[in-house]
Amino acid sequence: MNLHKASLDDLLARAREFIDQEVIPREDLSRARDRDYLLTTTAQLRELAISRGLTSPRESPANGGLGLSWEDCCAYLEIAGRSFLGPGALQCAAPAQPDIALLDALVTPEQRQQFLLPLMRAEQRSCFAMTEPAPGVGSDPRMLRTSATRTASGWVLEGHKWFASLASSADFAIVVARTESGPSLFLVETTRPGFRIVRDVPTIEPFNLGGHGEIRLERCEVPAEALLGQEGQGLAHCQLRLEGARLFHCMRFIGMASRAIGMAQTYALGRESNGARLAEHQMVQAMVADAHIDLHAARLMTIDTARRLDAGESIRHHSAMVKVFVSEAVNRVADSAVQITGALGISEDWPLSMIQRTFRPFRIYDGASEVHRAAIAKRVFHQGLEA
Repeated sequence: MNLHKASLDDLLARAREFIDQEVIPREDLSRARDRDYLLTTTAQLRELAISRGLTSPRESPANGGLGLSWEDCCAYLEIAGRSFLGPGALQCAAPAQPDIALLDALVTPEQRQQFLLPLMRAEQRSCFAMTEPAPGVGSDPRMLRTSATRTASGWVLEGHKWFASLASSADFAIVVARTESGPSLFLVETTRPGFRIVRDVPTIEPFNLGGHGEIRLERCEVPAEALLGQEGQGLAHCQLRLEGARLFHCMRFIGMASRAIGMAQTYALGRESNGARLAEHQMVQAMVADAHIDLHAARLMTIDTARRLDAGESIRHHSAMVKVFVSEAVNRVADSAVQITGALGISEDWPLSMIQRTFRPFRIYDGASEVHRAAIAKRVFHQGLEA
């Protein structure tokens, strides 16, 4: 639904106050890789957010959410994304948010009770296991190697996954595996025999609540009811997850990039160099101007795609363009913020260097920019699309 403007403005004002006054002050930069601290703090903030009527933006009010349209989510998630802990506190973080969207479209009534509703209530955590080490699936879905073999009682899964975000603390995984009919999705409890977390793959990102798990599936037996959606339709089902996930990432990272350049602007107004404030130097002014141009364009592209999604249109083409532009734009903004603030910007006394490290993987996650560019161009040529 689209909220009445006054109601939406009130919601956004309350969300901004909550993020700036409650969430950002809890960002202990010295504990940016302390998983227990991050999970505990986020859980506490989530309870506080719920008590203030700030919760899952896309879930229906009947399920305890706000029932926002995709367009209204743009502003709400931008505010949530101002803080490393904000999306988790407001229940709009990956992988739970896109996993909920996928499950809501595909689950059986039994799967809804066992997996979806506990995930919606934040009683359980999920992860999405698709990516595999070479020579397995990465950007090319045809390289999927993890297999699911039908048995008399269900399925046996064999394979090797990694970069499954939140896997180490997940209660269940959505596993993409190859069956006789093609790629398919399976709901697998992480406590099942044969499901083994090898490690969390170390990455450059701070404040990573769940890590990026490496998983071994070794004769992992699941019942027939573990199949999610239709057998052989796994890649089509994945699009239900990816399109919204890309858009939500863009919304959140626009918010964090806005915070970064805002910090740099404050610094430039107070710091002097060569007899003048940094804000009076034209090269600094140019960096700030370019950052505002990038963020304005990023917002407009994201809002346009959100409106298309609200209208029931396929956003495969537009979400790819938005994902490429926004992932590169926020990196430019963060880089400028670090450059303006100099040595302080690269230190961990301030969050700017951490923001930059958070953004860099987005040019790879959910499809590398190069892969999206190739897909965009193919659709343009094959479908005769006009610019």
